Amino acid sequence: MIFLKLGGSLITDKKKPETARLDRINRISREIVKALNTQPDIQLVLGHGSGSFGHTAAKKYRTRDGVKNESGWNGFIKVWKTACALNQLVMGSLYRAGAKAISIPPSGSIVTDKGIPIDWDIRPILHSLKAKIIPVIYGDVVYDNSKGGTILSTEELFRYLALKLNPDRILLAGLEEGVWENSIQKKKLINKITPQTYPFIEKSIKKSSAVDVTGGMKTKVDEMLQLVTKLNNVEIVIFSARKEESLFKALTGDINGTIISAE
Repeated sequence: MIFLKLGGSLITDKKKPETARLDRINRISREIVKALNTQPDIQLVLGHGSGSFGHTAAKKYRTRDGVKNESGWNGFIKVWKTACALNQLVMGSLYRAGAKAISIPPSGSIVTDKGIPIDWDIRPILHSLKAKIIPVIYGDVVYDNSKGGTILSTEELFRYLALKLNPDRILLAGLEEGVWENSIQKKKLINKITPQTYPFIEKSIKKSSAVDVTGGMKTKVDEMLQLVTKLNNVEIVIFSARKEESLFKALTGDINGTIISAE
């Protein structure tokens, strides 16, 4: 089983509000279909970020911090609407490419407490996989027992799901070729990150320069390191899907990037 995330920076222009990279989304959709046709036994859970759709509204209303008043709830709905709009673009692209996929919005199925999922009926995801349909989840608003409402990133969704489904690989596709030793100079990639090596490189990994209310690269690495300490056998790869065929190659086993693993 493979979890694949399409990063917000990959499928949107994070510097332009609500601007999707439609040509890239369409190319990625075709490569997903090609990979599944090449290796029909692949079980795929697909997730995507919200990029310049959800993050722009979320930053304005500080939705991730909690929702307590009318203005906050108006923002909550705005984030939901924009995240949903991007998801519909992704789903339309998958459909046109010939993929069998169904959207399973987190906002309608998850309740959290202090930002931690406490109730998520994952049976629709399990039924989708059994039917050889790709379940598609995405960064979205959710109701929260303590904060009123908040936002869950795709990495947070994957972390919860991975403990239930035990995937073989988690592929995080973005623009960057992996995690850089120096995120400004970008001269040398880190080949592998483990809980043991991370303290020596943590300071060099920066947050996103674009609007990203869920933290960018550093938070992504932190989330995945937490996961590998619980699932020793999972391989996580951060890689670039900017180039033609890069996503197809990643899904079929030919991948270059930064590996995150238990050891």
